[in-house]
Amino acid sequence: MAITGRVPLLLLLGLVPVVLRPGMGTVWLWLLAVLLLVLVDWALAPSPRALEMTRRPPGTVRLGTPAVSELALSTGGRTVRATVRDAWQPSAGAGANRHRVRITRDDGALVSTPLLPVRRGDLRASGVTVRCVGPLGLAARQATLDVPGTVRSLPPFDSRKHLPSRLARLRDLDGRSAVRVRGQGTEFDSLREYVRGDDVRSIDWRASARNRSVVVRTWQPERDRRVVLVLDTSRTSAGRVEDVPRIDSAMDVALLLAALAARAGDRVDFVAGDRLVRSRLRTTGARDVAATLQEAMADLEPVIAEADWTALAGAVTTMGRQRALVVLLTPLEPTAIEEGLLPVLPTLIRHHRVVLASVQDPALSAMAGRHSDAAEVYDAAAAQQVLAQRRRTADLLRTLGVDVVDAPAEALPPALADHYLALKARGLL
Repeated sequence: MAITGRVPLLLLLGLVPVVLRPGMGTVWLWLLAVLLLVLVDWALAPSPRALEMTRRPPGTVRLGTPAVSELALSTGGRTVRATVRDAWQPSAGAGANRHRVRITRDDGALVSTPLLPVRRGDLRASGVTVRCVGPLGLAARQATLDVPGTVRSLPPFDSRKHLPSRLARLRDLDGRSAVRVRGQGTEFDSLREYVRGDDVRSIDWRASARNRSVVVRTWQPERDRRVVLVLDTSRTSAGRVEDVPRIDSAMDVALLLAALAARAGDRVDFVAGDRLVRSRLRTTGARDVAATLQEAMADLEPVIAEADWTALAGAVTTMGRQRALVVLLTPLEPTAIEEGLLPVLPTLIRHHRVVLASVQDPALSAMAGRHSDAAEVYDAAAAQQVLAQRRRTADLLRTLGVDVVDAPAEALPPALADHYLALKARGLL
């Protein structure tokens, strides 16, 4: 049961009879009359449970993209005046979710609640509260009903803006533009006459012996190669860089590289995990691989535990023994890498080309350059020490044969895409 604002006004109206006829009897009589009216109004109010409610699914949106939850209400009896609150979990960003409606037998009512997700994953409705007011507008029946609803929030893929320029470079490499790239890649393309400036290593001596001129081979970048993306969801991925979780920045990097590799004709596989393998996905190089990958990454969250790189490397092996470009999306954290990743790297490097992509924190470099007072000097010394440890770890990885791409969150997706194109152009995949 709920009362409306009319009840206090009705009680204040009782000052008139009290003034005209002072006495406690008048006061109690007025209170009893108001209470009786409230009870009668509550008894005549429609039951919220008699309403029929149907939710239209908001569907799937990217993180930070608006969505709308629509709720259709109908009644099989008399007209109902009600206030409806469509509640969602806080991360769904439900705004203006209280609606005053008039539900008739013939027309019903449709209420729309705007949503603005602020986190990834399946965000659910937590209930619909309906308050049906009586004919006098004094009291109302109220109930919270379970009307299931889910909006799936996917990683935003902000790095999509870099895709057209990288696809243009890919077309140049692949020979689909007016400029033909010669002498690169490892797949044979065609034969042509030698011209000044050609690489002498491309000369086909057997074909030249059958012709009056020197003939060279032309090559094109490899196709149908494997790219395995390994996303670290351990404790190190929970850290924030410029208020964005490292895991979200790593997902953006993975989406751009997956979209580019799929357009290049390569197969993209995906593994995510920490102490357990949380997700694995095999694709066939389809053009919608980024959308498929977004679905696979939507529910992934950091786990406060160390990464089991032995299990993750085993997951990479079980997905195929063909040589692949293995991209490790993990922070360049010296302790975590030296204790967890280094022991399994020799096995990975023996069979695959390994690249480590890490989100760099610009705040460290900024802190290392501030020396205004004693406190900032101590902070700068600590930042310099951390940066030096990161550089030593990166140098160690490069010595073992791992390519390290370390850049800020905004610059890392295009930097990794450029590194992939460079490897493809040199025939190193």
